Amino acid sequence: MAKHKKPPRVGDQPAFRRSLIGAVLVVTALFIVAPLVVIGIEASSRGWSVYSAAIAHPDTRHAIFLTVLTALIAVPINTVFGVAAAWAITKFDFPGRRLLLIVIEIPFSVSPVVAGVAYLFVYGLQGLFGPALQSADIKIMFALPGIALASMFVTAPFVARELIPLMQAQGRDLEEAATSLGASGWRTFFSVTLPNIRWALLYGVVLCNARVMGEFGAVSVVSGNIRGQTNTLPLHIELLYHDYQTAGAFAAASILAVLAVATLIAKVLLERQGAGRGGRPALAAPQPASETAT
Repeated sequence: MAKHKKPPRVGDQPAFRRSLIGAVLVVTALFIVAPLVVIGIEASSRGWSVYSAAIAHPDTRHAIFLTVLTALIAVPINTVFGVAAAWAITKFDFPGRRLLLIVIEIPFSVSPVVAGVAYLFVYGLQGLFGPALQSADIKIMFALPGIALASMFVTAPFVARELIPLMQAQGRDLEEAATSLGASGWRTFFSVTLPNIRWALLYGVVLCNARVMGEFGAVSVVSGNIRGQTNTLPLHIELLYHDYQTAGAFAAASILAVLAVATLIAKVLLERQGAGRGGRPALAAPQPASETAT
């Protein structure tokens, strides 16, 4: 009997495979690599003295400081929120569980500019809580609190989205076993749950931090774009570019470019450890019953 030949798959032909790989490399070079190279060339084109002077400018230094400070506020809060949300959704059954999943996804479906405008209508002078905040002499919009709130909204899902699929795949068996042996909730979390999600958690934190430092849309609405006061680094780059200060703009942009490359390297290293959605880190080895119960 003649053997039935399997139908050819798409991409089996060497010519097609080479063409596809070549097209991907060309697109990557034109749209990803080329802008980074241009930033590096333009930032250093006028020499180190001009570059260092642009970075050392008070407005640029304040923009860097404000960006880092915003990240130091937003990332830890979103990390705690992501862990708590993932823990609640994957380890417990309760009414509104699916609704909570939908709410966590909202920042990905809402434009950052729309989110910034929404915060204005809530915390601005003409907003819902504006008069009360003004009477209490509390300033949220066009100040650090508004920038931090907008950044937290945009980056809220990052940690949770990395942890939820992993924790669902791991199930509840280990936690239930630790609880049955007398371990407290916190002991169960730190001894069983956290070791099993540590790489995915760090992966989500890295992505969250990169997005906070690079956020533009929502922050541009709530910050007021006050030079040297409420401009984060992305807003400061736009301001310098509009003022035709190209050397300063590219120098500041090089900082974000270095951050992007560092984030990519960290992402690759974490993925090799099994972090992220593409990998499943191995479960931590169960502790002896005598240690777990203490």
